[in-house]
Amino acid sequence: MKIGSNKKAIIVKEYQLDIGTVQVYDNYMVSSFDDGATLTLERAYQIIGISEIHFRNRPFGYISLRKNSYAIDPIIYTYLRGLDNLKAFAIVSKKEIDMHNFKIEKLFYKKNMEFFIEYENAVVWVKKRLKAKKAKNGKL
Repeated sequence: MKIGSNKKAIIVKEYQLDIGTVQVYDNYMVSSFDDGATLTLERAYQIIGISEIHFRNRPFGYISLRKNSYAIDPIIYTYLRGLDNLKAFAIVSKKEIDMHNFKIEKLFYKKNMEFFIEYENAVVWVKKRLKAKKAKNGKL
């Protein structure tokens, strides 16, 4: 017998962008981009805009689901650092190249960012980070 919550996360809204999809959940969002896409600053602004629609003035997490290979303009991380309510940034991939790229991306982002092989572990980590921030701010 399994003890715990079997509650399935509900997608609040899904956005089809020209480079892939962004799914918004209660307090985090998940992106999955197309193979060969390039995540430019302009496209990042679309994602930032989505975060402002759903998470304005409240903490949220972001999960980058890297099923496909795509390019990222590293200047994007400078802008993401400015999102004060972005409290957890997770990258999920089973590819070794993504693990190497993560180390470089982390240098640009300079805030709390983690790498996961399993999607479920990333979700647990993001939720834990958001709860910790709430508790720290006395909003529990």
